[in-house]
Amino acid sequence: MAVFEAPTLGSDEREVLALIDKLREELRDRVAEPKRWNGTLRRMSFAKAVQGSNSIEGYNASLDDVVAAVDGEPTVGADAQTEEALVGYRDAMTYVLQIADDQMMNVDEGVLKSLHFMMLKHDLSKNPGKWRPGAIFVRRESTGEIVYEGPDHELVPGLIEEMLGQLDEEEDCHVIVKAAMAHLNLVMIHPYSDGNGRMARCLQTLVLARDQIVVPVFSSIEEFLGRNTQTYYEVLGDVGQGSWHAGNDARPWVRFCLRAHFLQARTLLQRRKEIESVWLACFDMVEKHKLPERCTAALMDASYGLRVRRRSYQNAARLSWGEEVLDVTASRDLKAMVKVGLLLPVGERRNRHYLASDELKAVWEEVRSHRAPREERDPFSIVRRGEQLSLPGA
Repeated sequence: MAVFEAPTLGSDEREVLALIDKLREELRDRVAEPKRWNGTLRRMSFAKAVQGSNSIEGYNASLDDVVAAVDGEPTVGADAQTEEALVGYRDAMTYVLQIADDQMMNVDEGVLKSLHFMMLKHDLSKNPGKWRPGAIFVRRESTGEIVYEGPDHELVPGLIEEMLGQLDEEEDCHVIVKAAMAHLNLVMIHPYSDGNGRMARCLQTLVLARDQIVVPVFSSIEEFLGRNTQTYYEVLGDVGQGSWHAGNDARPWVRFCLRAHFLQARTLLQRRKEIESVWLACFDMVEKHKLPERCTAALMDASYGLRVRRRSYQNAARLSWGEEVLDVTASRDLKAMVKVGLLLPVGERRNRHYLASDELKAVWEEVRSHRAPREERDPFSIVRRGEQLSLPGA
């Protein structure tokens, strides 16, 4: 086979997969409960995936600006290029989540080109939706040194065909390993003029989301990769060795992905618990001030330090309460929250947005003060030592 092959898993790797499956099943059970705050959890997870994947490429934006881009609102701190990258990735990821449960949809060349076009459509010079027309080199930004050279562009169509065939053929391969190998092969083939890393991460999420073990938006490890970019690049560099070497051992990459899934699942379980706590505190405020229950969604966003606008409030309310909030209703709700001192208005007319009052900020600060340290243990150490796995956010 001309593309990278998945390694035969050892006993420790199978044990780590079993730990990950346990965490994913726990997450599935908890987000399957019909809780209002799960809408906020989905929205935040989606935004953090978009933020993480784009930060790897140097498109750095605050969570506030990423949420604004996800909601179709203008950003404040992001430059035009970053905003275009955020919107493009938002569109591609939205499509991935939309088709994830369509078992009749094949992941083929057309899907890959369509996703790439969504990401890069704002810059036609980067050949969105097309394979690269020539050679491609990856350079280290700090020195200009070439660190990777992709295979000859004439080989790209055949290598992509083999990669996709591998996805179809390996039915007994665990989906986490299968998705990791799709990521590795796409990023090493480097089939596009630009956006190869983002496309590889997006493809990995698509393969995982189609597994349906958890709500698709919780399948991604892009948030983890954004926090661990240097290690991510180092592992890819160790496996790739500077050019197309499909015969190299992919085990270091697979083990890195297993660790990423383990730690990201624990992060999500902890975040779900925190969001529940903030939601309940905000709901108590809503009841205290006799506001409509749907106002909880706006207070949640504000407590996290996000700007609240009419559209963002409407999106948050729809995800949490399953109801469409009319413009006039949203405006009335926001004014009511200002009147009771929970939101502070900033700007006028089209630039009007709302921030949390000190009372509301204190909600998140209180929850955060009880946060446990981020889990950093290597899951391979856990299974090697026979340690018990505790579930965060229980």
